[in-house]
Amino acid sequence: MGCACAPESRPPPPPLLLLSLLLLLLLSPTVRGNCGPPPEIPNATPEWDGNTNFSENSFVLYSCNQGFKKIPDKDNTVVCLNDGQWTTLETFCNKSCGAPTRVSFASLKKAYVNLNYFPIGSTVEYECRPGFQRYSSLSGKSTCLENLQWSKVAEICRKKSCPNPGEIINGYINVTTGILFGSEIFFSCDTGYRLIGSSSAYCYLTGSTVDWSDPIPTCTEIFCPDPPKIGNGTIREESDTYAYRHAVTYVCARGFVLVGKSSIYCTVNNDQGEWSDPPPRCIEKSKIPTSPKTTTVNVPSTSVPSTSQKPTTIKVPQTEVLPVSQKPTTVNVPATQHVPATKTSTHYPKRTSKEKERSTSATCSFLA
Repeated sequence: MGCACAPESRPPPPPLLLLSLLLLLLLSPTVRGNCGPPPEIPNATPEWDGNTNFSENSFVLYSCNQGFKKIPDKDNTVVCLNDGQWTTLETFCNKSCGAPTRVSFASLKKAYVNLNYFPIGSTVEYECRPGFQRYSSLSGKSTCLENLQWSKVAEICRKKSCPNPGEIINGYINVTTGILFGSEIFFSCDTGYRLIGSSSAYCYLTGSTVDWSDPIPTCTEIFCPDPPKIGNGTIREESDTYAYRHAVTYVCARGFVLVGKSSIYCTVNNDQGEWSDPPPRCIEKSKIPTSPKTTTVNVPSTSVPSTSQKPTTIKVPQTEVLPVSQKPTTVNVPATQHVPATKTSTHYPKRTSKEKERSTSATCSFLA
């Protein structure tokens, strides 16, 4: 006999299998690490491109908004976890003063040099710069105020002073801005002296103190070369050396006449000694030319005689010695090569016929 069999029924899956399937579903790439847009952080802005889907281990960096500074040792990055959530952040941006005020006489102490976060109420301290020294009991501190500005730094330091430069013999020191750190002084010599050394020096830092950059120079006297010798003459009171303003006098031997300046003196040009003038000369008396006597002849300036024209005066040597009692002879002649006899007028004092003859002969000879 046959029998009817009931359909075979399958047993339900065990609980362990269901758990395994659920884990596989959660760990599938389509679900794991699917983070949305980065979270909002107070006083900060994320640096991202607008993407709204971030995979696991993705990260987003934040920067502080304007007027805020990052708090040291605070994290400013969020990371996408495998559960699709972003890591949490504490507030890491806060209001802060900018860099502390820079002053010429002091600098920040080392403890504050590398800091960049200065919340309201924070304080920094200063110390004297090299070349300066502390002279005030006031505090060298500055505080970040509510308006995010630093309080004024008291002037607690002043420049150190270089030693007194002293004096320069035959020269002088020009102190224009004092002898404190950074100042410059200038050196000069009196006229007739030459500067040996630097023309200036400045007060500079050397080690932990200040001193002059160059030694004080000296001024040495400038001398002229020996004065030139001259022929037929000598120098009165010669010397071994001739300094500035030292004068010498020349004298000529008997029978000679001095031509030029009898005395010259030592002067200075571009720190070099030179004589004020060339030396004189001694010329023999017999060789000195003398000026001859002249006779005045008035001649009209044109070839046509005219009573309105002024005569031209020509001075010529007198060719004839006249008696002492006679006056100079004046002849009015037109300025032509041929002079008519009717235009010539000659005036003579009364003389003997022999004297008239001699005078007329001299006149005619001159006119020819």
